[in-house]
Amino acid sequence: MEFSELIKIRQSDRKYETRPVDKELVMKCIEAARLAPSACNSQPWKFVVVDDPVLLKEMADAAQGMGMNKFSHEAPVIVAVVLEKMNLSASIGSVIKDKEYSLLDVGIAVEHFCLQAADLGLGTCIMGWFNEKKVRKMLSIGRKRVPLLLTLGYPASETRNKIRKPVEEMCSWNKY
Repeated sequence: MEFSELIKIRQSDRKYETRPVDKELVMKCIEAARLAPSACNSQPWKFVVVDDPVLLKEMADAAQGMGMNKFSHEAPVIVAVVLEKMNLSASIGSVIKDKEYSLLDVGIAVEHFCLQAADLGLGTCIMGWFNEKKVRKMLSIGRKRVPLLLTLGYPASETRNKIRKPVEEMCSWNKY
């Protein structure tokens, strides 16, 4: 598939078929994330894949709140993205430049995961609204941060038309 087509079909899917996702396909998504670039090659992420039915229900429960993420109960896979320690170079750079490079890096890796999933006919949704404390406890993560969860499965809805700002509103040349 052409890259331009891939980015057109990738969307946040909130409705999934009940069929399971083969481990091989999940691992292709993980491999895509593994190959993502990161500041000073620190690769500050770990992906915890949850497909156990009992744990999935608990994860979906932790993902809900204020009416958000109810669809997570339909997903056959939920992935917790754990923020790992950066290497020394990236850590020093983050302090000097006052930028959380590790969060930027995680975002890049997650998008690699999601684009690979779309290329395989799978759907994803990136969730930032969830009970992080519950997720850390149920997955034995300890005190590390879990900035994102991902749902993964076969989408049960059609690709939507994307509503985006015109290019002129989000891009300028040579000045703001």
